[in-house]
This record gives sequence, C-alpha cells and structure tokens, in this order.
Amino acid sequence: MESVQHSSTQRDAVRELRLHLVTWNVGTASPPPDVSSLLQLDSLSPAMDMYVIGLQEVNSKITNFLSDLAFDDPWSIFFMSVLSPLGYIKLSSVRMQGLLLLVFVKHAHLPFVRDVHTHYTRTGLYGYWGNKGGVTIRMSLYGRTVCFINCHLPAHMENTEQRLDDFEKILEMQFEEENIPSTLDHDVLFWFGDLNFRIADYGIHFVRESINSKRYNLLWEKDQLNMAKKKEAFLQEFIEGPLQFKPTYKFDLHSDVYDTSEKKRKPAWTDRILWRVKSLCQRALKEDDFSEEEQTISVTLNNYISHMSYGISDHKPVTGTFGLELKPLLSDPLVTLSPEGEWSAEHDVLISYSAVPGFPSSAWDWIGLFKVTFRHANDYVTYAWVEDDEISSNEDSKQVYMSAAEIPDVGGEFLLCYYSNNLQSIVGISQPFQIQPNRTLIGKDPAQEENAWMQKPDNLEPHNEF
Repeated sequence: MESVQHSSTQRDAVRELRLHLVTWNVGTASPPPDVSSLLQLDSLSPAMDMYVIGLQEVNSKITNFLSDLAFDDPWSIFFMSVLSPLGYIKLSSVRMQGLLLLVFVKHAHLPFVRDVHTHYTRTGLYGYWGNKGGVTIRMSLYGRTVCFINCHLPAHMENTEQRLDDFEKILEMQFEEENIPSTLDHDVLFWFGDLNFRIADYGIHFVRESINSKRYNLLWEKDQLNMAKKKEAFLQEFIEGPLQFKPTYKFDLHSDVYDTSEKKRKPAWTDRILWRVKSLCQRALKEDDFSEEEQTISVTLNNYISHMSYGISDHKPVTGTFGLELKPLLSDPLVTLSPEGEWSAEHDVLISYSAVPGFPSSAWDWIGLFKVTFRHANDYVTYAWVEDDEISSNEDSKQVYMSAAEIPDVGGEFLLCYYSNNLQSIVGISQPFQIQPNRTLIGKDPAQEENAWMQKPDNLEPHNEF
C-alpha cells in the first residue's frame, strides 16, 4: 500500500489524482470472469487513486432486489473482490433498482475524503418507479467538492426532450443534509451512464458503413447529445472527449456484431461520460481576465474508450481515465494512530492516537483492526471503543487497549483505522504492520483457529451504512 506523508507546507502544493470512471449497461447479466482490461489493471501506467463504477440494468427482480438490500449485490461483491487486494476500499455505494454506483479509493486518501453523501432521483413512470433516473455520490476530496451522477435516461429515438427534461430534474435534486452544495455548485461534476441519445436522420446503412470505415466523425453532428449541446445552455457547460470509438449499442450478445434481430436497432453512442468544472463556467461568465490563482481544480481526460471484448450485454462498457489536479485545502489527517510495540494474541495490545485540536470526537467513535485487504469500513476484524477502552490520556496522545482474545491467533499484515461517528467516515489510518502468530498454537491447524476466532460473538458491533 502506498504511504502518503502530509504537512502544512503542502497546503499550496498541487495534488494530482488519477481517476478511472466506468459506465456499463450490464443488461441484468452476472459479472464476467475478468475485468482487468476494463479497470486497466494490466496497464503500465501508474495505479489509479480512485475508481468510480456506474452500472445500469443490474438485475432488479423483486427477489434479487430484496436480498441485495440486506446484503451486498453480486456486482459490488465482485468489484470489491477485485480491488480490495490491490489496496482499494469501497468508500460508498448507492443503488436504485437497476442503477448502481460504486466509489473505491486507495487507503492513503481515506482521511482526506469527507462529507460523503448519496442520493437517488426516480424519473421512470412519472417519478414513482426507479427503473430510470439517476444515482449520485458526492464528497469533499482534499477539501474540494466532487459529485458523480450515474444516469439511465429514457430509450428510443423520439425521446430526446424527455431525456433532457429528466436530466434537468436530476440536476435540480437537493441533498437532504444541511450545508451540502447543490449538484451544480460542486467544484467538479461527472455525468455518465446509459444516456440513451441516438444518431438522428441518417439511415442504418449509412451509419453502419461509416462505422465500418471508422469515419465516426461523419456521425458526430447527428448525435442527439451533440445536437442538444448546441441548443441547451445548461449542457454547454459539460465537456466530453471525442467519440473515437464505435457506437456502443446495440450488439448481439457475446459478439461485436451489431443487432441482427428483427428490430435491427441503429447503432448509437448511448453510453457516455461528461464532466463540468465549476470554475470554468465562472470564467466564461466573467469579462475580465481569469487568474490562474483562482483555478483550484482542473480535469484532464487521458483516455476515453469502449471495451469491445465484453459481451455479456447488448452494450459495450465505456471508460474515461482522468487526471484531477487540485490545490488541497486539507493537508493533515484529523487523527493519527499507530500500534504500540509488538502485537500478538499472547497479550493485550495498545494503540496510540492523537487528534487535531477541535476534532469533534464522540463516545461512539471506534478504532478498527483491519486486514490490509479490507473491503469497506465495516469489514473490521475487531475494534475498540475510544472512550470505553481508553487506558491513558495526556495533551499529546491517548492510549486504547485491545484484549488478547480479540487478536487473530494466525497473525498477518493489518492496519488500524479511526472511525468518526459524527463525521460518519474513517478519519485516520495507520501504516500496515505485522501481528505475530500465537506461538502457543504451534502444531495446530491455522485455518481452524482462524475460523473459530472469526465466529466469536459480539453484541455491540458498530455498524455504518456504506
């Protein structure tokens, strides 16, 4: 796992983050065997700092949906199983019927991601049924506000105006929590999904011939989203990369052949990724020169591609890889913490931590012990309440203990996280460290010991919505 050191001298430094965004209408299918190319895990480029994954048409039959509400759905479990061994945690997720939005971040950024909130907006059947609409996750990232909206807009060639009306409704939604900016007031807003815009006017033969000859530019001016951007002021603030890939709809399953059914749908770029930078919109409104000092965040598109090898649905997934350059407002974590001495299950262990002045601590704050491959904030091995389990305190730091009985006998590589109940997020994370195996168990089956330890009851577990 990468380590990040922060100091107040970095406050004015520009931080560069790599963001990989996926949109995919999965057509109620189960996850494919491998997503290495989709997530660019086989790339020689530097690792991503954040993954944002927007799916549409996740299986939402009543039986599936009710069981998925009680437990993570198969797609969330799948992406966690891929990304958690690589040092990413599921920061947040939001589901509305077939719409699913997941955000994963590298461990090192966790203390600097705050005010995470989710929302969903139904637009299908006059807003009463969630088969169409948008799901949103917003956050403060190093003090800068970022918002992600995954949409599934109405289908069919003739419904352009309905698509635009629905998107405007989604943009107008307000977060329920106080002091959260409106969608368009975020520093950066990403809009993506199965937006369902089609290619107007041209017949299917001209469209297919243009695609076969890779003359995609012949089709751009009749793309309904491009046409709408010329007329609608609110769309002109959104930026999109060039459509240098085949239209991503509609394909025969498990092939790269366009629709051969009786309907023979005309190919279209239904699956899109756009973004909006608030300061660029403000610059456009100003007549005087825009100072570079006012540019607190910038977005660079590194690539915008489709992935033709995936055939589980009639859409091909689309990804955008972005560079986010921002001037951080936060440079120090709210809490720093570390294990004291050598850890093993042979004795009680100690944790030292310190918080910044004015930190809004709570009796419900807790410190979790996590495997380094943990999936989300509730995926702890054990935990200590910071007040109930405190054994010493002074101006500089506090100490909390964990009972030997709670420490895994088999040992391994772990880390500690401080969870703030008031802020509803992890606000401090330790460096990885080793727990030594329990030497009294030499000769016993480690797998059996771990299973027995994992089944120990606990009646006061902290639980957080993620």
